[in-house]
Amino acid sequence: QEKLDMSTYPVESIRNFSIIAHVDHGKSTLADRLLEITGTISKTDRNKQVLDKLQVERERGITVKAQSASLFYNHEGINYLLNLIDTPGHVDFSYEVSRSLSACQGVILVVDANEGIQAQTVANFYLAFEAQLSIIPVINKIDLKNADPERVEKQIEKLFDIPTDECIRISAKQGTNVEKVLHKVIEKIPPPQCNTADPLKALVFDSTFDHYRGVVANIALFGGEIAKGHKIVSAHTKKRYEVNEVGILTPDEQPTHKLHAGQVGYLIAGMKEVAEAQIGDTLFLYKQPVEPLPGFKSAKPMVFAGMYPIDQTEYNNLKSALERLTLNDSSVTVHRDSSLALGAGWRLGFLGLLHMEVFNQRLEQEYNMSVILTAPTVPYKAVLSSAKLIKEYGKDHITIINPAQFPDKLSVSEYLEPTVLGTIVTPQEYIGKIITLCQDRRAVQKDMLYIDENRVMLKYLFPLNEIVVDFYDALKSLSSGYASFDYEDAGYQAADLIKMDILLNGNPVEELATIIHNDKAYAAGKLLCERLKETIPRQLFEIAIQAAIGKKIIARETLKAYRKNVVAKCYGGDITRRMKLLKRQAEGKRLMRKIGNVEVPRDAFIRILKRETDK
Repeated sequence: QEKLDMSTYPVESIRNFSIIAHVDHGKSTLADRLLEITGTISKTDRNKQVLDKLQVERERGITVKAQSASLFYNHEGINYLLNLIDTPGHVDFSYEVSRSLSACQGVILVVDANEGIQAQTVANFYLAFEAQLSIIPVINKIDLKNADPERVEKQIEKLFDIPTDECIRISAKQGTNVEKVLHKVIEKIPPPQCNTADPLKALVFDSTFDHYRGVVANIALFGGEIAKGHKIVSAHTKKRYEVNEVGILTPDEQPTHKLHAGQVGYLIAGMKEVAEAQIGDTLFLYKQPVEPLPGFKSAKPMVFAGMYPIDQTEYNNLKSALERLTLNDSSVTVHRDSSLALGAGWRLGFLGLLHMEVFNQRLEQEYNMSVILTAPTVPYKAVLSSAKLIKEYGKDHITIINPAQFPDKLSVSEYLEPTVLGTIVTPQEYIGKIITLCQDRRAVQKDMLYIDENRVMLKYLFPLNEIVVDFYDALKSLSSGYASFDYEDAGYQAADLIKMDILLNGNPVEELATIIHNDKAYAAGKLLCERLKETIPRQLFEIAIQAAIGKKIIARETLKAYRKNVVAKCYGGDITRRMKLLKRQAEGKRLMRKIGNVEVPRDAFIRILKRETDK
């Protein structure tokens, strides 16, 4: 394979851009067309979402990981190098989007001519706007019979202040007008501001793990040049490496002699662990230190779930599968955890529910592991008031991930729960139902704005634990699938939290304890007791299933005992005879209940701890 010479592309003829949009507005399809027009891939009917390489992505038809590709294009006699990054649209992966934007100077904002502006369009626009990138609005899917590009242009003008004549109307599927997008990219997006004569300065904006060559880091060069054999140092870990290979991605890896300032490519330097290729890290030449680039905020996990092997003998295999998968997905946090019922396992932090499902699916597909995932929870905080505890923890507040660590009310001045600022974009006829839904979830309305005559944008402050399980599904079913939802972290706020215990015959069951808001405790306790009544097998003695807050019982279900019909032998005779036999049986049952032990079978735990889908 002939190595490319990248020095023929000076900084002036380089354009770095990403494609951003809401879910399913046609980002990956537009990327396919751009790859075809520039001759990067050959034109066939089989080119459908070429950049979505993972099996999960192909099955679900979504993009999970941002992918980059370099395109060569000749415009008015000049050869241009265009570096394109295709980004995911789901709210869980907005972290991928913000990382991709740091390596770009401009974006293509794709809006569906049918759907118009949706929540994620707004969120991604502001990400690009805050990064001061030039924005090219593109209206896609004009070939559909319900398409209304004029309406969408007006929405773009009203919300984003972009004049309507700047919008390009295209159909990515049929390739109409796509060439125009490339011309616009070259005219409107500025070349990167950097110089090859400067010392090397490279930003790592993504990394993947290859079983044979170690870590493959995606880099954007902000100065200097890099070639095989160079000695480089990471600003984050201070470790030294020797470069084994550099190149560009045309979606597949293509080695080059060198990479120069302003270009985007990949680098292999014998890093053994992805932790070494810290995302947001700056690389520079050995003995030529530079000012490190401002990195990224590390991704904050929003949802925690316990993960346990179905069989404890699988523990080590699952451990190695988890390690390898977290290499490719650096935003998952992993902590060791163990539970009396489910054995040893981990507590994983994810960016959202879809992220959790995709991660689980990748474990099953790529590593053949089936696992038990417990119901998702969120991290709470407690501000301590007792001097003894502050001394023990070394700080005045603690983060509670596991209900077992929930501190007593006497030693805490207040409990805090995480909140998010949610944006809902919906057609106006569903507004009443949606406001009711938000109020049920303890949300506070912050803002309401009409985008045009039939679309409304609502902003709400939600407690995270209210939206984490099924809010999105409820919103979609209320609005016939038209409403879209997006959220961002909004810090912590004080809340009236309590720990709810489940007692079986007066003995607490540790794994079923949950942290819950006071207002919701009664309903949740009743539901859990009912569900336990269905799953625990009956015994020869009566079992009382209770939900308790401290000493106060808030819900109870009674599981009746199996009993022999002791009065079967009486026919006729005096009533006192029957009473005597029943009384004797009741005595025996009471004795049994004293010494009987209730074991909750493992599959009952799994059924209860798994997601509460059958509401």
